[in-house]
Amino acid sequence: MTKTFRHSAGFGKRIEYWVIGLMLKEGLDVYVPLVDDDAIDAVIRRADGSFVTVQIKARSKDVIYGDAALFAAIPHELRDNYWFVFYSERLDSIWIMSSEEFIKESVQNKTGKNAGKRSIWFNGKRKDKTTGKSVEYCKKQFEKYLVKDFSRLNSKGLPRTA
Repeated sequence: MTKTFRHSAGFGKRIEYWVIGLMLKEGLDVYVPLVDDDAIDAVIRRADGSFVTVQIKARSKDVIYGDAALFAAIPHELRDNYWFVFYSERLDSIWIMSSEEFIKESVQNKTGKNAGKRSIWFNGKRKDKTTGKSVEYCKKQFEKYLVKDFSRLNSKGLPRTA
């Protein structure tokens, strides 16, 4: 089956709703803005009554091999109470980072059409010693952001020790 434009154009929105569904399933109070003009895909009310805003980014399983968790050309300046949720379909992995963590860990383009925008590449590729085949994996420095739930968003998101 060929990949249609409709499928590729809607992938990001489909994953946003899937991630929001996972958040709701965990019991988070999630609100979805009707208009996406400030890079906010969800607003979460924490247990203490405070709110955080969330941007959800996703990569499909169909991206070029080696780019399973490459998120590029993201415009971003430091924002309070702002979080990123990154999802790689091929790696079936979710990373959660605060705005501050994203700025610290990402690279900022200095020149070109994407000057000032940020990129982060969570994965690398290496040869599997058993099979001899190349495999994608989460880079060691980003393992601390890998999550199995959304508890970081429901707490004050205090830095964890690696």
